[in-house]
Amino acid sequence: MGVTTFTQEFTTSAPPSKMFKALILDSHNLIPKLMPQSIKSIEFVEGDGGVGSIKQTNFPEGSHFKYLKHKIDALDTANFMCKYTLIEGDVLGDKLESVVYKVKFVAAGSGSGSVCKMTSHYNTKGDINLKEEEIKAGKDKAIGMYKVVEEYLFHMVLVGLFFF
Repeated sequence: MGVTTFTQEFTTSAPPSKMFKALILDSHNLIPKLMPQSIKSIEFVEGDGGVGSIKQTNFPEGSHFKYLKHKIDALDTANFMCKYTLIEGDVLGDKLESVVYKVKFVAAGSGSGSVCKMTSHYNTKGDINLKEEEIKAGKDKAIGMYKVVEEYLFHMVLVGLFFF
């Protein structure tokens, strides 16, 4: 089995605590509501969201994939970090055994917003070597989802300003 590692970062105007809560702790509720065209549902098939829990993401009919399962390996709510493994699903195809993700949100240097730091370890079957182009679509979808959540959080702040 080979391992190919990719890292990426992006900045957001939302604070680390808000992004972590929306994308990690409450993603099973929030993401299907924000992106119903891409995600049909997310549910825990084992556990309650803590370490060892298994979360299944179901895609809508007509999608390229049916479902995928992630196992939560580490969860540090004080430091806004989560490590989880893609363990099952047709998204793995015939090249991948699993994918291990580490996501950490840190405060941006400007004092507002945050930086999302992501590391992905692609564990391949046999001696297969992955090229970045082969996983670019998945990375782009992940960034797209993060941007949708950022926009939602920004909108919630604006709505809150008008009601208080």
